[in-house]
Amino acid sequence: MRPEAIFARMPADSMSDDKRTFSPQSGSPEPTYSRIVLKLSGESFQGSQGFGIDAETVHSIAREVKEVYDLGVQMAIIVGGGNIFRGTRQKSLSIDRATGDYMGMLSTVINGLALQDALEKQGVFTRLQSAIEMHQVAEPFIRRRAMRHLEKGRVVIFAAGTGNPYFSTDTAAALRAMEIKAHVILKATRVDGIYDADPEKVSSAKMFDRITYLDVIQKGLAVMDSTAISLCMDNRMPIIIFNMNTPGNIRRVVMGEKVGSTVTVE
Repeated sequence: MRPEAIFARMPADSMSDDKRTFSPQSGSPEPTYSRIVLKLSGESFQGSQGFGIDAETVHSIAREVKEVYDLGVQMAIIVGGGNIFRGTRQKSLSIDRATGDYMGMLSTVINGLALQDALEKQGVFTRLQSAIEMHQVAEPFIRRRAMRHLEKGRVVIFAAGTGNPYFSTDTAAALRAMEIKAHVILKATRVDGIYDADPEKVSSAKMFDRITYLDVIQKGLAVMDSTAISLCMDNRMPIIIFNMNTPGNIRRVVMGEKVGSTVTVE
């Protein structure tokens, strides 16, 4: 058989079998953001058990993501790994900082696999990309491939942070958002937004509806680490902090409803 005959039989895109088609209902409102990066902490996977991965919690997250997926929004998700191992614990364990950070990155891959499985059970086409190559379980992170997946209607989960020690998954979220040209970063937390003090400890803590990057840095607010905030500020990437424990919040944010706190230039 001639080589060109073999290629003639191959589909134009070997991944086109799961391409999503989306037809919005006439008169339905359009999402405010059409391409987003959702940042999930590792702790959001542990549920009430306080460690590891809680199956019902992960499936609940998957259902929330499915709501936004059904709107036709292109979604990338950054997962943390603090429910399994946090790199900053290396001092108490007498582990070198870089080694501890790599262990934390591997934890994010475990969470990414759990979320991928839960999303696929919801009928969501998903790809897991890792900044640390491990071909048996995840694709390597390739920017153009990630963007192609998004364009074809697949949710892309980014794991292993940036692939480098000394950088948090918050910084990875900021970096990936720039790389894939996202419109906004949504950071899911367990509180309603950004406060001037810890609302779980200080009942009189004041919530900011809107705040600038500079104010976040100068006030030392625990939103994202300073590297991530600076990267977003330099590239004018808006950040919305919201409560993940309120059902439907991701969809509300995407649809432009006033939810949580927004970090912008001014």
